[in-house]
Amino acid sequence: MNSNEHTTLLQGSNQRKKSHPSLPQVLNTNKKKIVTMTCFIVILIMTFFIQMSDGSPFFHHNNTLHSNRKRNVIFFVTDGMGPASLSLTRSFRQFTEGLPINDTLNLDKHLIGNSRTRSSDSLVTDSAAGATAFSCALKTYNSAIGVNPYKQPCGTILEAAKLDGYLTGLVVTTRITDATPAAFSAHTDFRVQEDLIALHQIGEYPLGPVIDLMIGGGRTHFYPRSDSKHVYGTHGTRQDGRNLIDEVKSNGWQYVGNRDEFDQLKMGQNVSLPLLALMADFDIPFEIDRNSSIYPSLEEQTVTALNALNEASKDCDQGFFLMVEGSRIDHAGHQNDPAAQVREVLAFDRAFKAAMDFADNTDVETILISTSDHETGGLTVARQVTKEYPEYIWLPQVLANSSHSGEYTKNKIIEFSRNLKDDDVEDNIKEIIKFIKKEILERDLGILDYSQEDVEFLARAKTADVIQDKINDMISFRAQIGWTTHGHSAVDVNIYAYTNKKNTWYDILDHLQGNHENIEIGQYMSNYLNLDLGKVTAMINETKHSPELSVKDLEKGLIYDDYHHKLINNN
Repeated sequence: MNSNEHTTLLQGSNQRKKSHPSLPQVLNTNKKKIVTMTCFIVILIMTFFIQMSDGSPFFHHNNTLHSNRKRNVIFFVTDGMGPASLSLTRSFRQFTEGLPINDTLNLDKHLIGNSRTRSSDSLVTDSAAGATAFSCALKTYNSAIGVNPYKQPCGTILEAAKLDGYLTGLVVTTRITDATPAAFSAHTDFRVQEDLIALHQIGEYPLGPVIDLMIGGGRTHFYPRSDSKHVYGTHGTRQDGRNLIDEVKSNGWQYVGNRDEFDQLKMGQNVSLPLLALMADFDIPFEIDRNSSIYPSLEEQTVTALNALNEASKDCDQGFFLMVEGSRIDHAGHQNDPAAQVREVLAFDRAFKAAMDFADNTDVETILISTSDHETGGLTVARQVTKEYPEYIWLPQVLANSSHSGEYTKNKIIEFSRNLKDDDVEDNIKEIIKFIKKEILERDLGILDYSQEDVEFLARAKTADVIQDKINDMISFRAQIGWTTHGHSAVDVNIYAYTNKKNTWYDILDHLQGNHENIEIGQYMSNYLNLDLGKVTAMINETKHSPELSVKDLEKGLIYDDYHHKLINNN
């Protein structure tokens, strides 16, 4: 301390001595301080209870570990949707509906971070490993369903929630036995073991039934193969001869297999749990192709599930866990079909909004978390279509002109060709060319500037995949939309969230805002519901999970899945 600082301090001390107050002044001042402090404490206490009563945080605490309030978790998976999918769909919607540039999707308003997606054996994950990261909160190998890298079953959040008193549900637009729903409800070494996955889903494993509600496609894995038409359809694939639909019905399940029966559920107000609703033999058609008189939308499925689970849990101490998957965003990416892609994302966005509305109208603390297992297709919202420097443009009108997917129009061409009676190949080609021009390109796809070479190529294509790829490329090229792969990519995917309680919102941000590994999302949901995944893992270690059939025999059941059947050969 220098001399000036020392002098200043001494002067301050002397000054305080000279101005020392009298005793009455001290008492009066202290009285004012006491009153002020008392008022402050009262206000503090009142503020605390007011804030806590409406769900706002006064103290920033870890809500996931210190609350026993009744809770619901709605977990959304946008299979195959990357950030570019949102950009594509947002601009498409603005264009087709004449909206301003500041109009956004429902999801856009709730973006909080992004997720890294690698699996344990690859920088590029598949849906099985990606979904297992959410369900078991651990990394595993591509094609693994509810098992760790050593092919040992791992307890899932859905199983743990059921054992802890929560109701549980799965809603998808693909097969209910497909990778994402399977990863929450089954344990198999490979995703292609869908017959075994179906057994696990109806409760034929150590834990017994753990799913209260399933809505989706995939009827094929619930009834046996048959040469004649079966009451449930014509494409049963079960090789053990069992009819699981009849079995669950005899065990008290409510079964729904068509649109009329689904409508009788009255959006969840007329549901008897457990419910198995299988709306298609395979996948529910793309939204762009969906016949609403036959198939319910993802939004309708979601609302039905939410209402049913909410009604069934209203007098319970615990709420419910529901996983909803926008499944076929992934398929549109695999097929490089931008017209199908935007409709799938819009359909998912409507389902997400319906869940937000549900949360806003329930007194039960409810969180929504939405993310993707991975991105599919390497989508880019731009494409260089000339050798010259590229235009800075893409054309949503091309996607708007298209009223059907490449998958739908491919099948339409194949069916037309099969029905031709003429034995003369060239006469048949002429009929096919005429059909492709008028019915496919002009009517279904809105393409008028096709070349004769385009039409000839489609008419003479040797395989269904070649036809589909050509159709989707014709759309993508004209819209100037680019794709880098028919597989998955390693791009980070977005995380979205919503809740009806303010204190929970801060807790979600504490744990999921910013960039995270995908396993952190699974761990957060587990902590939020106070679940013990390790305890469940110990209970299921004897689960039958390894295949009894050869790889070749397993792949026979994948006649409808061209995207993932090769994964098993790498493990």
